[in-house]
Amino acid sequence: MTSFSELGLATPLLKAVAAANYTAPTPIQAQAIPPALAGHDVLGIAQTGTGKTAAFALPIITRLQTGRRAAATAPRALILAPTRELAAQIADSFRTLGRTLGARVAVAFGGVPKGRQVRALAAGVDVLVATPGRLLDLMGDRAVRLDRVEVLVLDEADHMLDLGFIIPIRRIVQQVPGERQTMFFSATMPKEIASLADGMLRDPVRVSVAPVATTAEKVEQRVIFVAQSEKRRALSRLLGQEASGRTLVFTRTKHGADRVVKQLAEDGIDAEAIHGNKSQGQRERALASFRSGRTRVLVATDIAARGIDVTGIDHVINFELPNVPESYVHRIGRTARAGAGGAAISLCDNAERGFLRDIERLIRAKVPVMPAPAAMLARAA
Repeated sequence: MTSFSELGLATPLLKAVAAANYTAPTPIQAQAIPPALAGHDVLGIAQTGTGKTAAFALPIITRLQTGRRAAATAPRALILAPTRELAAQIADSFRTLGRTLGARVAVAFGGVPKGRQVRALAAGVDVLVATPGRLLDLMGDRAVRLDRVEVLVLDEADHMLDLGFIIPIRRIVQQVPGERQTMFFSATMPKEIASLADGMLRDPVRVSVAPVATTAEKVEQRVIFVAQSEKRRALSRLLGQEASGRTLVFTRTKHGADRVVKQLAEDGIDAEAIHGNKSQGQRERALASFRSGRTRVLVATDIAARGIDVTGIDHVINFELPNVPESYVHRIGRTARAGAGGAAISLCDNAERGFLRDIERLIRAKVPVMPAPAAMLARAA
C-alpha cells in the first residue's frame, strides 16, 4: 500500500495523518492497521524506528470514536511501555494523531509525583500510556481501574523482559477484561516473550517487517578491537574524526555513562548522560538538548535509551558491548531510522569477545572489523 487512504482510516484521521507530515505508511503500518481496524488481535515483530506507534495508535483512535465515553479513573485503552521516555513518546503521538478527534490521553510513569497523573485519571481519559511499576502503584491507590479497558497494547515486550516486568505485566493483565483487543509488539521473540504473547492473544494476526533479531538494513556495522584502557582515546578520536554528527554512545552502567561524559569533557567534547539515576527533569532536558542539536553526543544506558526517538542520529557507538545480545539490536536501531542510513561502531576489548560472538550468533552475521587508527594504540590481542 502506498497511501494511508488505502488502509480504511476515516477522513478525520487522514487529515490528522497529513497534518503530522506522515506521507506513506511504513511496512508495519500497512500490515498491522487493517487487521487492527477489523478488531483482530495483532502480534507485531518489528524493530524500533519502523513506525509501530502509529500502527496501533491509528486503529485505537478510530475505535474511540464509537462506543461509550471514558469514565473517571477507567481508561478505554491501555498501552504498557518499559520506560518513561517511550511512554512519553507514545502519549505525544496519540495526542498529535487524536487532537482533532478529541482523544483524551494521559501518561503515567515513575520518577515524578503522582498528583498530576491521579488528577488526569480522575477527569477521565480515553488512552492511558503507562509503565508497569507506576501503573501498579496507581492501582494500589485506587486511582485507576482497568475493568473498562477495550484495547490493551504491550510495546517493546522484549525490553519488558529485560527489566523484569513479566510478573507485574501478568498482574496487570489479570485486571483487564478478557473480552478485549490485544496488540503485542516486540523487536525480538525469546521464549519467555513468546509464552507471554500466547497467554495474552487470541488467534492473532502476525505481522513482521524483519526476521526476528535482525538489524536494520541501512546500519553499517563495524567493530574495533581495542584494549579497555584505550577506549577513552578511541572514543574521542572517533567523535573528532569519523562520528562528527549527532552520536549516541552506549555504556553498560549508569556510573560508566557519567564517567564517559566527564572524560569527554576533559577531551574538549561536550556530552550529556541519560540514565535511571537522573531525575525526570534532567532526562527530559538532556534529550531535548540532543534532539535540538545543542548537544551532539548523548551517553546512555540501555534502559534509558528506550524511547529515544530522535531523527538524524548518524552514529551509535558501543563504548561497551552489551552482555545481552538482544540489546545490541535495540542499540543500533537508534540510527538508520525512517529509511535513513547510519553507522554503528563497537569498541571491543579482549574480555568482550564472547559478547561479540553471542551478538553475531543472534543476528546471524559477522560484524566487519574496522582497523583502529594508528593513534589508537594498545589494541586488544
